Amino acid sequence: MSDLPPTNDPVDADPVLPGDVPGEPTPEKTGGGFGGERPEAPIGRRSFDHWFGEKDRNGFIHRSWMRAQGFSDEVFDGRPVIGICNTWSELTPCNAHLRRLADSVKRGVWQAGGFPLEFPVMSLGETMLRPTAMLFRNLLSMDVEESLRGNPIDGAVLLTGCDKTTPGSIMGAASVDLPTMVVTGGPMLNGKFRGCDIGSGTAVWRFTQDRNAGRMSEEDYAAAESGMSRSNGHCMTMGTASTMACMAEALGLQMTGGAAIPAVDSRRYSIAQQTGQRIVQMVHEDLKPSDILTRDAFANAVRANAAIGGSTNFVIHLLAIAGRVGVDVTLDDIDEWARGVPWLVDLQPSGKYLMEDFYYAGGLPAVMREILPLLKTDAVTVTGKTIGENVANAERTVDTDVIRAVGNPLGSGAGTAVLKGNLAPDGAVIKQSAASERLLRHRGKALVFTAIEDYDKAVDDPDLDVDEDTVLVLQNAGPRGYPGMPEVGNMTIPRKLAEQGIDDMVRISDARMSGTAYGTVVLHVTPEAAVGGPLALVRTGDWIELDVPARRLHLDVPEEELEKRRADWQPPTPPSDRGWARLYVDHVTQANQGCDLDFLVGRTGSAVARQSH
Repeated sequence: MSDLPPTNDPVDADPVLPGDVPGEPTPEKTGGGFGGERPEAPIGRRSFDHWFGEKDRNGFIHRSWMRAQGFSDEVFDGRPVIGICNTWSELTPCNAHLRRLADSVKRGVWQAGGFPLEFPVMSLGETMLRPTAMLFRNLLSMDVEESLRGNPIDGAVLLTGCDKTTPGSIMGAASVDLPTMVVTGGPMLNGKFRGCDIGSGTAVWRFTQDRNAGRMSEEDYAAAESGMSRSNGHCMTMGTASTMACMAEALGLQMTGGAAIPAVDSRRYSIAQQTGQRIVQMVHEDLKPSDILTRDAFANAVRANAAIGGSTNFVIHLLAIAGRVGVDVTLDDIDEWARGVPWLVDLQPSGKYLMEDFYYAGGLPAVMREILPLLKTDAVTVTGKTIGENVANAERTVDTDVIRAVGNPLGSGAGTAVLKGNLAPDGAVIKQSAASERLLRHRGKALVFTAIEDYDKAVDDPDLDVDEDTVLVLQNAGPRGYPGMPEVGNMTIPRKLAEQGIDDMVRISDARMSGTAYGTVVLHVTPEAAVGGPLALVRTGDWIELDVPARRLHLDVPEEELEKRRADWQPPTPPSDRGWARLYVDHVTQANQGCDLDFLVGRTGSAVARQSH
């Protein structure tokens, strides 16, 4: 077997296939034929036994059509076929450079003696796609799952970047359970405005609030827009995209140190090439996601997320991934695992630095080494080593305060907190590191809006009945109600308060918010309003109590009154009666279960389907 890339020269003879060896069973003799069930292939031989090694008509078809691309005999000799699953799209700016990254992965696959084949899947751009990319995360997962299972693939490399492309791709690959690695696209370079670093997303929320309050001119607002996004890559704050990259590494699915390398740094392409080499070895080892995504791995990811001040969206995506591999992880587990973890990373939106600085300071390996006593160090990773071995020699740059020492944290227990109470019986979340300390214990009167459009119309009204103690409540923005659970939970501060210098208020909804956002924002209230959860029963003027240290979210209304309201409640009209939105609304689970589709939970495996000809 040649370790070199095949030439594109024409060939005169058919390849010598293992089935030609006297006494060796030919692939068609081991298959089930039409209507029969095919057995799982030996390690690294799925593509050969059921596609390229078959010596009947179907094998002729599979090989002949691949030859049309110029591939020569070597690729059909039984070497592992590596599917490079690419979420590239010009409509997803975060992922616009992934085709070049795919070339680096291919180079590594060829070097290791594999056969790389790149294919596209649905790309989800959080900045462009309406009503929200979250509506389509599960559709992407189905695209990945069926593409991997239905094609001649022995192992996969997932190329991801923007928020939903990483968890959606992992969910699909986990359901198939072929050897899989992740290569994230990396953050863009630091934004620049008036000689200062500005962070994607975070600057948008802050500058918009300043403009609304008259503190920023339209000219400066436009100048900041042109300086924020300076290169390829995803958000360079610790938003959801960066959080998902760190999650993939902390779970053990990405090469050590891969999460934080800037998209335009040559080392991003180097680690992609290393990934191509390693995935071929993983196929030979039969190291699968189910071997890596254990309960210990999920605990490690939660603790890492707490230490970096990661996005609240992490919770929903982690729960969905756990559901795909059959690992029981609950909101209570996440809250317990995150408690007491020191907050070490001073990044926007919770701090002041950006992902480029984070990488230069040591990245995620340096953080995980700092919290090593809190981790399950024996958890296996795609490197073939444990997470403890991977980070044992990681170095933290000590002449910066981007990553703090564990003895000098920014805070303790500042990760995502899970709240419960009569307003959120099945849970809600809040990002403590991004909240105002003065509001972590708060009691105020509700001002309720049934749709985000209603709030947007009212937010600039100088006569709006609101003060800094008011609790803003948004209903019908959950997975079924919107649909798709958009990032609208961090409602803009009303203009009349912004002009008074008020920059934070308690906000409560069944929506999500961007990982780049900040504030005392309670999210993912479950059950959501659209299914009749208590959030649907809140009325303007009701008293609400928030107590984050006690993990409590309480609607101070007598139960008898709530029962009357419940009896009068009518479900909203379904947002769609056709297509994907209809399927989604009919089958999506609630936020405390990861917002997956109920029929996608679990692992189906990689068994090969019946012949197509």
